[in-house]
Amino acid sequence: MANRFSIYCDESCHLLSDESDLMVLGAIWCPTSRVRQLLWKMRSLKRSHGLPTSFEIKWTKVSPGLEKFYLDLVRLFFAEEVLRFRGLVAHGKSRLRHDEFAQTHDDWYYKMYFLLLRQLLAPDASYRVFLDVKDTKSSPKVAKLHDVLCHSAYDFKREIVEQIQSIRSHEVELLQLADLLTGAVSYANRTSHQSKAKVRLLQEIRTISGYSLTRSTLLREDKLNIFHWTPQESP
Repeated sequence: MANRFSIYCDESCHLLSDESDLMVLGAIWCPTSRVRQLLWKMRSLKRSHGLPTSFEIKWTKVSPGLEKFYLDLVRLFFAEEVLRFRGLVAHGKSRLRHDEFAQTHDDWYYKMYFLLLRQLLAPDASYRVFLDVKDTKSSPKVAKLHDVLCHSAYDFKREIVEQIQSIRSHEVELLQLADLLTGAVSYANRTSHQSKAKVRLLQEIRTISGYSLTRSTLLREDKLNIFHWTPQESP
């Protein structure tokens, strides 16, 4: 199929017991035919900043010494029309009522992934989805996510959602770019902003996109799509 896309997904603050009351899932996607060209541009950018091509892009590595590189990387994302990002910000982890919905926190995590990915699917295209490795026991849940996405799209022959698999982020640069933008969205929705370099990066994303990252964009926003989810209130 000519309209084949690759989707690279990452998460921030997904554990129930971490310090944050929100979780962010993010997906970078682009035509599969353009992946090699985009990787070449990202590696060229690394070399221009004196970094080895093996340098791993991560939100946690944003620092004053690497600020210019990360600013250029953000500008590259916005300059490349074929690169797109969707982020889901799930609020209120402490208010989740898993028992009432007969689910575990892990079940809820994959339900949020369904909400993230469902919006990206078109009936006249095909997709390969790559998730950052969560843990050694995630394979059955990833397979279930594939089943549910296919059924929701009436894709019983798996011609739309061809594949969902877990991969290691240090091996795939577009997944690393998903980590960077997911981390930025997460940081924007927290109250503590102690890193000047990260704040500068947020300012650049907000200036170019025109979005605050703290509110949902229009559903049809194509370049930088953000959706904020909150749990239902107790009856």
